Amino acid sequence: MDSSREIEWKQLHDPLHANRRMSRRFGGCEEVSGPIIVGAGPSGLAVAACLKERGIGSIILERSDCIASLWQRKTYGRLRLHLPKQFCELPMMGFPPASPTYPDKREFVEYLEDYAKRFGIRPQFNETVAAAEYDGEIGQWRVRSMGPKEGEKTEYVCQWLVVATGENAEPLVPEIEGMEGFGGPIKHTSMYSSGEEFRGKRVLVVGCGNSGMEVCLDLCNHNAMPSLVVRDTVHVLPRDVLGKSTFGLSMWLLKWLPMRLVDQLLLLAARVMLGDTARLGLKRPKVGPLELKNLNGKTPVLDVGTLAKIKSGDIKIYPGIRRLKPHEVEFLDGRTEKFDAIVLATGYKSNVPTWLKEGSMFSKYDGFPRRAFPNGWKGECGLYAVGFTRRGLLGASIDARRIAEDIKRC
Repeated sequence: MDSSREIEWKQLHDPLHANRRMSRRFGGCEEVSGPIIVGAGPSGLAVAACLKERGIGSIILERSDCIASLWQRKTYGRLRLHLPKQFCELPMMGFPPASPTYPDKREFVEYLEDYAKRFGIRPQFNETVAAAEYDGEIGQWRVRSMGPKEGEKTEYVCQWLVVATGENAEPLVPEIEGMEGFGGPIKHTSMYSSGEEFRGKRVLVVGCGNSGMEVCLDLCNHNAMPSLVVRDTVHVLPRDVLGKSTFGLSMWLLKWLPMRLVDQLLLLAARVMLGDTARLGLKRPKVGPLELKNLNGKTPVLDVGTLAKIKSGDIKIYPGIRRLKPHEVEFLDGRTEKFDAIVLATGYKSNVPTWLKEGSMFSKYDGFPRRAFPNGWKGECGLYAVGFTRRGLLGASIDARRIAEDIKRC
């Protein structure tokens, strides 16, 4: 084989070079022959793998410098999957058999990296999509991105656009009166790594979801003095019941029983194992945990030890915040307490309305598909969404398969 043919053969089988082959210059743009996927999180990887399995190449544009940047750059050290690994697998590849039931942050990132290697997925990193809109004249999507260097811009045209930026693209930071004058550090959980930096300090955690509960537990383990703001009702369930995953047990029961009956069984188990959480300041919604999740996507808290710290008094519960003062917090019930720092466990939001220029598929209010699961994955003119089901990785995997099949039919 002569040198020129050898180079050509190597390039043909090089996954990185495959991305270059998928596009060509066209009127000042990069014309892409396959789909463009925006976001290299688990959802984006799942779509790329499903497409490749069907013989369809794709290009992933990722604003960060790594896959799953939320997990790698914006999560606290003690984080584990809240659900058993079998419910968090991406299509066509399970977790290693030796991995624990609830993989930790490092183990999950390793799984995603192995997944990308297995399917030859090479995202284009440090490329932020600034705008995407459908051009009716040419019948394709125009996607404009910015590189890491000033003035570095690229415009792509493609037939299919997959929005995989997900539900957790940007931190959700509430506006609280007096934040500027509080005087102590106020940070979102996306910037929280460990309770070590708060050792010996009084810390107020705002938000009682799974993240808020776990951050409080982490602060206790580092000898901080945490308190928790609970503004709304919340379902707290044991993570395991009789050695079985509560979520897995729920999925099994739903095969045989109606949702409301399964909810009643879950609440009975929670009452027996955890006691009356309302007495601790954690009032339950009137709607059951599964029905509530199905209605508005609100996930129940799966307790991993925080409730015991609340019962012992190591974690204090407060209602909503009225205003902040210098190193003090005034609550809605009139109490005022001193704190050294505040951690906002207030969740994340979609950023789709900031860059996707269309008005029919995605809501401009919250950046989610207007149609609820299982019908929110497909829009018009080759537009798709993955990772917006409010059903975690299981929902993303379902939509990834549907998207790949639909594009294959085209």
